[in-house]
Amino acid sequence: MRAADLFKTPLYAAELATGSKSFCDNPLIGSRRLNEAGLHVKRIELAERMADARRRRLAHLVPQEDQAAYARDGFIQKRGLLAESDLEGLRAEIATTLFDAWDMRQGNAVTRFIPLPPKVLKNLPYLRDFVWSKPFQNGLRYVGSTNGDPLVYLHIVLTDPKAGKRADPQTAFHSDTFHPTAKAWFFLYDIDDAEGPFTFVPGSHRLTPERLAWEREQSLTAAVNPNRHHRGGSFRLRADELGRLNYPEPLRFAVPGNTLVVADTHGFHARATSEKPSVRVGIYGSLRRNPFLPWTGLDPFSLPGMRGRQARLFVAQKDLATRLKGKPVSHRYAGKVLATEPSRF
Repeated sequence: MRAADLFKTPLYAAELATGSKSFCDNPLIGSRRLNEAGLHVKRIELAERMADARRRRLAHLVPQEDQAAYARDGFIQKRGLLAESDLEGLRAEIATTLFDAWDMRQGNAVTRFIPLPPKVLKNLPYLRDFVWSKPFQNGLRYVGSTNGDPLVYLHIVLTDPKAGKRADPQTAFHSDTFHPTAKAWFFLYDIDDAEGPFTFVPGSHRLTPERLAWEREQSLTAAVNPNRHHRGGSFRLRADELGRLNYPEPLRFAVPGNTLVVADTHGFHARATSEKPSVRVGIYGSLRRNPFLPWTGLDPFSLPGMRGRQARLFVAQKDLATRLKGKPVSHRYAGKVLATEPSRF
């Protein structure tokens, strides 16, 4: 630990009771000695128990078949969700509206994030109705084990296998963080298997003896791992380790349009490698709060004036960081564009 870190020790210790996950930024989380004593394993075990307790109190939000699917697989999948007329109306609104967009390039893929605050949704009734629909909102709340306000975007993935010199880090199997957390994708159009579909390892959202042993092993050296995502607490899983953890073959979501998937991304998942240029159009939601909260509600983002604005606040932070650093950060403002316009970055 560096001398300067000694003065920050109370802050580092307080972060142990939050969702902080970085092994390289917090010397307590990344301490080999503490993790040999079981710090990381105890955190993930406690986080899972608390999530289970909160989720039981939220069981009324989703049908029993969805509860069973989540318990077994770690995701909920609903095909043919919208009536055809509603789906066509939603597609038309998204295809013809100019949106403020932020692009993030990772290797040969650009992910476009379009925040959907109330001001944007006001004149887009089909999009507004979907964003506030029960399957989308309640699925996120149940899987995420919290009755909070999710972060919501239009989510466009533009992939060209011939572009970019570095690999897309999203194509490596990974767990987003050490505790249960929810992400949702509503796919507006058919997803071809050659277009890099979302891929999930069924059942990998639950702690097993094999997973706990693997997590402990990773925690001992994560702080110095050469992969910045891994040392930041989003552990990468090599393909040859799937068998070691007794996991089944990953499931590729090459699904028809009008399909909603809500997944616990503590489970291992990836974006499959795309074999051809493609554009994936979806509505994305994410819900993650402090995993050690005993209550399900009391979310400040659910207060009047805050509800539905998380995504816009997030990209505003990215814009501020760009101005302060004098160079673009991960998310770059792309201007007011049609959702599927080619990226300039």
